[in-house]
Amino acid sequence: MSSKKQPSTLTLTPEQMKALGYRVIDLLVEHFTSVREKPVSRMASRAEMESLFREPLPLDGIGHDAVMEKIARDVVTNIMHLDHPRFFGFVSGPGNFIGAMGDALASGFNVFCSTWIESSSAAEIEIVSVDWIRQILGLPETARGIFTSGGSVANLIGLMAARHVILDDRIADAVCYFSDQTHSSMVRGLRILGFLPHQIKKIPATESYRIDIDGLKKAVAKDRAEGKAPFAVVANAGTTNTGSVDPLHEIADFCQKEGLWYHVDGAYGASAMLSDKGKALLSGIEQADSVSIDPHKWLFQPLEIGCVLLKDGTLLRKTFHVLKEYMQDAERTEEEVNFCDMGLQLTRGFRALKFWMTVKTFGLTAIQDAVSWGVELAEIAEAKMREKPIWEITSPAQLGIITFRYAPPGKTEQELNTINGEIAKKTIGDQFAMLTTTELKERLVLRLCTINPRTTREDIEKTIERLEKFGGEMVG
Repeated sequence: MSSKKQPSTLTLTPEQMKALGYRVIDLLVEHFTSVREKPVSRMASRAEMESLFREPLPLDGIGHDAVMEKIARDVVTNIMHLDHPRFFGFVSGPGNFIGAMGDALASGFNVFCSTWIESSSAAEIEIVSVDWIRQILGLPETARGIFTSGGSVANLIGLMAARHVILDDRIADAVCYFSDQTHSSMVRGLRILGFLPHQIKKIPATESYRIDIDGLKKAVAKDRAEGKAPFAVVANAGTTNTGSVDPLHEIADFCQKEGLWYHVDGAYGASAMLSDKGKALLSGIEQADSVSIDPHKWLFQPLEIGCVLLKDGTLLRKTFHVLKEYMQDAERTEEEVNFCDMGLQLTRGFRALKFWMTVKTFGLTAIQDAVSWGVELAEIAEAKMREKPIWEITSPAQLGIITFRYAPPGKTEQELNTINGEIAKKTIGDQFAMLTTTELKERLVLRLCTINPRTTREDIEKTIERLEKFGGEMVG
C-alpha cells in the first residue's frame, strides 16, 4: 500500500480566493483611476532589478498576501505605463478595463480556443469578432481570419499563406518586395520562412515616406528578366515611423496584373478605417489578399491580441492544416471551426473575449470616436508646433503620428541630432511624458504617437512646452 501523501492541490479556500481577487481588483482600479498622476515610466537599472528579484528557487511559498505586496511595491512601479495619457512612444497600447476583465475571465476559466469540440462558444465569439474586424476593414464576405499574439505573427501567417499559394512552398529564386519604411517583422518573418537576404527587396521610399511605385515596378521587371520569381508585395497601412500610407490602390492593381500576393501591414494603422480621415487614406486595403491588424494598439485592447485576415478565408486551412492521430476526434463537421488548422498555434487562449466584451459594452460608435480623437490629437500637436519657428515638422500628422525636431538656427545636422537625442533622454528622465526618436533621411527626429483616447489637448500642449524647455536648456 502506498505511503505517499496526497500532494498539494494548489488551491485556495473560497475566502482566500475572494480576498486575493478583491486585492487584484483594488490594485487595477487604483491604476486605472490614478495613472494620469503617476510618472509615465520608471527606468530602473538591471542591478536594481537584480537586487529586488534575484533569489534561489523558492521551495516554500510565502502566501498570496506577501506576493501581492511584492507586486504592488516592486513590479507595477517599475514599468512604463503604456496606457498613460502622456505615453507617446513607439505605438502605445492604451488598453481598457473591460478588456482586462475579459483576459481575467479567459484565463480563469482556462479556455482552450483551438478546437470546436473543446470551446464552441469561444470559437463562435472569435468567428464573430474577426468578422466584425472584416467589416471594419471593408473586406469581402469571403474573408476569414484568426486572432494571434500580435502583428509579427499576423504578418508571418500572411506571408506563409502567400508562400504556399503563390509558390507552392518552393522558394528558390522567389522575391518579396516592400518599402524601406516597412516594419522589421517582415524581414524577420521572411527569414523564418526560409528566404535569404537577396530574396527580400526593400524599395526606397519617396519624399513622403511611401513606397516608390515606379521603383517597385522596375524591380519586379528586372527580377523577372533575370529569371527570378516575384511572389508578394507588402504595403504599409500606416508606417511605424511616420504613419505614412503606401498607394494601396496602385499596389493592388499592380499585384493583380502581375499575379503577386498583396499583403497589407495594418498592425496599428488599419484601425483608422473607423475614422473618416483614416478611411479616405486607407482606401484600397479592402483589395488585400491578406491584412494584419493589432487590436491591442488602436482598438484599445490589453496585450496581446493581433489579427490576420485572408480575402479567401479557405486558404488559411489549406496552408496550415495538418491532421495527427491524436487530433482525429476534433475533425467532425465542416461547420465546426478549428482554429488550430488556420495558424501556427495548436494551444491557444481565448483572446477574442476581451475584444468582444469591449465592443458589446461600449459599442462601435464610442470606439470610432476614440480612434478619430487619436487622429485629431496628432493634428493638434502639429498646429501647436507650427506656431513657433523653433520647431521643424519632418513629417506631418498622419494616422495619429507626427515627427518633428527642435531646430534652432545656426546648428549643424550633427548638432541638431545631438540636441534632439538629449531632449528625448531628458523627457524620459523627467517622467512627465514619454516619447521616442526615429531616423528620417539620416536625421534624428522626435516622434509622437497620439492614439490614447484618454489623452487631452492639455496633455499635448504641456508636453510640447516641456520639450521646448529641454531644447532651450540644450542651446543655452
